[in-house]
Amino acid sequence: MHTPTAPQAQAGQARCFALVPCAGVGERAGQALPKQYAALAGRPMVAHTLQALRQVPRLQATLVVLAPGDTHFDRLLPGLADERMWLARCGGATRAATVAAGLAELQRRGAGADDWVLVHDAARCLLQPAWVERLIDACLGDAVGGLLALPLADTLKQAHEGRVERTLERAGKWAAQTPQMFRVGRLQQALARAGDAVTDEASALEALGARPLLVPGELENFKLTWPQDLLLAGRLLALRATEDER
Repeated sequence: MHTPTAPQAQAGQARCFALVPCAGVGERAGQALPKQYAALAGRPMVAHTLQALRQVPRLQATLVVLAPGDTHFDRLLPGLADERMWLARCGGATRAATVAAGLAELQRRGAGADDWVLVHDAARCLLQPAWVERLIDACLGDAVGGLLALPLADTLKQAHEGRVERTLERAGKWAAQTPQMFRVGRLQQALARAGDAVTDEASALEALGARPLLVPGELENFKLTWPQDLLLAGRLLALRATEDER
């Protein structure tokens, strides 16, 4: 079986790859299948995610990291893999382990340590190509890289046993989104040091003392976690389809 690899990079020119962790079970979404395969607007959730990434010309390829025993992807998304959409069944028990395994696979397929990787949640399926382009534009010239994020607008409450314990200061706080864009080698080093407990790539870089760039994201780029999230995403996708027909 042919395994697609990246063409040789031109001297001094870093390339961009996307990496989509797709090995989770998504128990909170209340679906029979892992949530990335839940049906939205007639297609599996992850299909919408990958369609958006495929429409970003500056992405050399997108690597989808599946669980070793995954049988759903090929059944629900047949024929999707090609020279720019790569699959690897090397996912781990945590997001960090899955991303680390994906980084090693990218390097095996020709990505260099200085190339960029954009890690994006499969469950942020409302992604738009323009938002990815915005992140790439902001980070290509940055020494660290960065992430899409939103300044917090809501008042934050610290809870204890179901009641408010105190109100937290929200000034200067942002809600992290994805994609998160960093150099392949540096992210690999950061995850190796941070361990499996980190929940996003930026926090692993922060543990090395780096200060990732915050790039304004969009409210629609939310992560589908609960059953009501799927209902909202379905309505938004239907609205987009209606607007596209006009």
